[in-house]
Amino acid sequence: MNIQKQQGYSLIELMFTLLLGLMISGAIIQVLVSNQITERLNRAMASTQESGRFIMTRLRSEMLTAGRYDSLNPNLAVGPDVVLEAAFIQNHPIILPGDFANAATLGSLQGASGGNDTLVVSMQARQDCRGYKLGYAANQEFPVVNEYFVVGTSLKCRGFDARVLQGQRVAVGNNGDAAFTLVDDVQSFQVIYGIGNRNVSNDNSGRPVQYVTADQLPAQIAAGGQVVAARIALLLKGEGDVYLDPVSTFKLLNEAEITPPDHRLYKQFETTISFRNAKNFIRSNTL
Repeated sequence: MNIQKQQGYSLIELMFTLLLGLMISGAIIQVLVSNQITERLNRAMASTQESGRFIMTRLRSEMLTAGRYDSLNPNLAVGPDVVLEAAFIQNHPIILPGDFANAATLGSLQGASGGNDTLVVSMQARQDCRGYKLGYAANQEFPVVNEYFVVGTSLKCRGFDARVLQGQRVAVGNNGDAAFTLVDDVQSFQVIYGIGNRNVSNDNSGRPVQYVTADQLPAQIAAGGQVVAARIALLLKGEGDVYLDPVSTFKLLNEAEITPPDHRLYKQFETTISFRNAKNFIRSNTL
């Protein structure tokens, strides 16, 4: 009778198999973790890009009409004096503190020590930046003043009827209150203004000869300048738990460099908007 001995795995073979299994498991876990990190980063980048494009497109579309006033427009709601109203808006596409006696503090501001700026513009429109008619009929246009400012990390807007601010009309509806949030996760909101001055350029082109901050505008306007453009810069923080190392540094317009306080994803957006109506107003005047 022939008896064969059964042979199993040796201890070395078992240890090698376990080691190989651990290496394969570690590689799979590393791939899964890497994919998760990549997915978070892609989601943060996509959300930030979407928010940035949205707010820049919206601000551009609204700023393009700054300084617009068409007294011959049949949809313009009858006002106390369209000639004076036209002159005011055409000369004040950017509102500064003191422009309205009934709202002396309302106006574009330069943030202190790198803080967020405030942007206030005026134009003839069918609604304010929130979509409110402020008591006017559906097809009527009226002089609008829109204010853009940051509260916490939210960029907000609210609208006013310029006739109410000038004491020519009683406020109707949501005049000047109930600010709407346009975009969240705003780390910095900065604005500088392009000044056209025929005394400097020696022409009626309306091209900006320099860019200044809001606190410098009164002196520029007193010297014969007019705001014809604006540069807007935003720094937005991405969504999700993303850790980036090293931390990036950003330079927004005239401000000092900004280093975010954490390792999250941040993205900078910037645009230059030409005030066509203000330029046309300058071009319509002779030297």
